[in-house]
Amino acid sequence: MANIGKIFASRACSLAKVATANNVRFYCAPATSFEFIKTELVGEKKNVALITLNRPKALNALCNGALITLNRPKALNALCNGLMNEVGQALDQFEKDDTIGAIVITGSEKAFAAGADIKEMQGNTYAKCINTNFLENWTRVAKSQKPVIAAVNGYALGGGCEFAMMCDIIYAGDKAKFGQPEIALGTIPGAGGSQRTARAMGKSKAMEMCLTGNMINAEEAERSGLVSKVFPADKVVGEAVKLGEKISTFSPLIVRLCKEAVNTAYETTLNEGLKFERRHFHATFSTKDRQEGMTAFVEKRAPKFTNE
Repeated sequence: MANIGKIFASRACSLAKVATANNVRFYCAPATSFEFIKTELVGEKKNVALITLNRPKALNALCNGALITLNRPKALNALCNGLMNEVGQALDQFEKDDTIGAIVITGSEKAFAAGADIKEMQGNTYAKCINTNFLENWTRVAKSQKPVIAAVNGYALGGGCEFAMMCDIIYAGDKAKFGQPEIALGTIPGAGGSQRTARAMGKSKAMEMCLTGNMINAEEAERSGLVSKVFPADKVVGEAVKLGEKISTFSPLIVRLCKEAVNTAYETTLNEGLKFERRHFHATFSTKDRQEGMTAFVEKRAPKFTNE
């Protein structure tokens, strides 16, 4: 695979329109050599990275070096090791680019990702799973230091639902479906499905979702706290990009500290979380961006953050 840095350096710009609720934006689409994803820089300032999962057909697909034959004519972005490795490579590059303030991940209108590639994992054994730390590399998105927004259309099932939940914010199209159907395959969620649903939706809803394999629609997902907002299917990516653009106007340093504070609330006790938040709040007073932000507010002007 060609080095992604070279890809960005040599990208050819082609104007394309991304419709949003309020206006039209243009983006510069880079050429890529990825097999399972597409990457591009979007927004008026090209400061939002867009990763599109792109595995619509997978008959006899070569995934992570293994030939896989699927019974379905369309895999609906079934997640395989090759796809997840490519997502990790793209995230590695985007995190090194100081001009990028946020990352949006989406799929097709039919499916964000309809689950993990069952054919790929069917022959796994317990020993192989332990010895290879199976699925460890699938959690890369949850470790991103930059904000990641999932723009979900269609099916987000099993690994697809888990993938969306690893992102910081989920925007859903009005036809989106979420579910953890692993129970019907004689297994359980393995990339956070039982844990993140419980934290996002509560024990009862998570139990129902994981023990029955039933899907929930976008409206119920929003009502349950799994999804932040719901939009028409053809608007959700544009709205996610708008959100990424807004986040990109703030200090990247302070955004990172704020993300760490929210994640700490998600993973620890209230008392420990309050201590963590207070110390991070105090720490902002050592930064130039905090001083600039407050000074600009007092002087009634827009701040000019420098990531310092």
